[in-house]
Amino acid sequence: MVPFTLTSSIDDIDEVAKRIEAELPGDAIISLKGDLASGKTTLVKAIVENRGYDTIATSPTFSLQHRYGDDIFHYDLYRKSFDDIASLGLLEEFEAKGWHLVEWMDEKLEKVLSAAGFDIYEISISGSGKERRYRVEVKNA
Repeated sequence: MVPFTLTSSIDDIDEVAKRIEAELPGDAIISLKGDLASGKTTLVKAIVENRGYDTIATSPTFSLQHRYGDDIFHYDLYRKSFDDIASLGLLEEFEAKGWHLVEWMDEKLEKVLSAAGFDIYEISISGSGKERRYRVEVKNA
């Protein structure tokens, strides 16, 4: 996959989600990077809607993980260390087929998953107001 950048209005988030879905494989671990309130969960919502799931994606801040259908896993690991994630049994979840969209991925978790043979795709979101830039690349492949 060749890295690419999309510059878009937040109003066009559905088109951004469709492009990302077209470029990434069906089974992927995707690290969502961006400041607080940059649009990470908004992007997940668009992906869930584009897949046709009849539910509204919300941030799994307190539950740590939400699952949509059989193939979308959404994690919010804000302030969670690798040891926290391992002790909660979340490591095994990454073996499930589908997209694993991870907000606030710990560096150690990224290294462990890469060492286990998983490609990590990174989506960096930057910008303010309605304008956003989405940088998509393979990391540690």
